[in-house]
Amino acid sequence: MLMRTDPFRELDRIVDRVWGTAARPAGMPMDAWREGDTFVVELDLPGVTPESIDLDVERNVLTVRADRRPAYGENAETVITERPAGTFGRQLFLGETLDSERIDASYEAGVLRLRIPVADQAKPRKIAISGGDTRKEISS
Repeated sequence: MLMRTDPFRELDRIVDRVWGTAARPAGMPMDAWREGDTFVVELDLPGVTPESIDLDVERNVLTVRADRRPAYGENAETVITERPAGTFGRQLFLGETLDSERIDASYEAGVLRLRIPVADQAKPRKIAISGGDTRKEISS
């Protein structure tokens, strides 16, 4: 199969993803891992106040939004503006095995930490089998 690539388009995509654009600031860098029966997600939101962070869950889609305003006012004459400002957003698709009703969120040192427990019905359990003279357990 022959595939055409446009290296300049790929470069533009990477640059927009890292630095963002005026209309769409750079995204929220994220790490995610599992600790036992909990998934942990950390999103970098430096310079954002906790009051400006909004978390919504709808149909297993977690939406994170945050606003960061520039430190200077409208009448200030900017010399250099490299830090993105505006509204940042990211959506995470939560599987059916996660309990979206019990998400715990905390914000410290510019990092939003979400702890999402595994749903009870998704945890492994033993099922007893009866019949005959003996009982056996099968792990599922």
